[in-house]
Amino acid sequence: MSLFPMFLKLTNRPCLVVGAGRVGEPKIASLLAAEAAVRVVAPEATEAVRQWARAGKIDWQPRRFEAADLDGKFLVVVATPWRELNDSIYREAQQRGVLCNAVDDPPRCDFYYPAVVNRGELQIAISTNGRSPALAQRLRQELEQQFGPEYEAWLEALGQKRQGLFELAIDVEERRRLLHNLVTHESLEEFVRGKSLPATTKR
Repeated sequence: MSLFPMFLKLTNRPCLVVGAGRVGEPKIASLLAAEAAVRVVAPEATEAVRQWARAGKIDWQPRRFEAADLDGKFLVVVATPWRELNDSIYREAQQRGVLCNAVDDPPRCDFYYPAVVNRGELQIAISTNGRSPALAQRLRQELEQQFGPEYEAWLEALGQKRQGLFELAIDVEERRRLLHNLVTHESLEEFVRGKSLPATTKR
């Protein structure tokens, strides 16, 4: 099965997590990092999840899952060890058109959590279509060595330079050439040495 790779904006989108234990906690954290509106349904929760609820960061419902919990949700993450419950939630989600991820249960996933390299606004996501999360993690570690923390500041500078070029009355092809000249290895090395991008000049 071929996956469609994308990066979603989840800000204020209603998302549901069923389960708030050791497996569910990092899933909740990732949704919070994406600024989603998170509801958690679970009879018990880790201390971190309880703290998020007390701080008003999530809506924690300390009870068992009900089908109505899916109403109006954009996606649901199922983080329970019970396959029968996972299957029930997945089928309910399918009927409502809600995207579902049952953790470590690929047949009941509409999407997967990739292994991600984060360097500020730069994100490199790796998926194995659920075949080998361990391989995805190994590749992530290798990429973290290849793309060091300097990429975060470099990307920020590139974004500012790009905005400046778009504000200039220059030819589209010339602007494209200048932008591509800024993302070379030489440009990165010069930036690391001087914390500034090389000057953009016309031919």
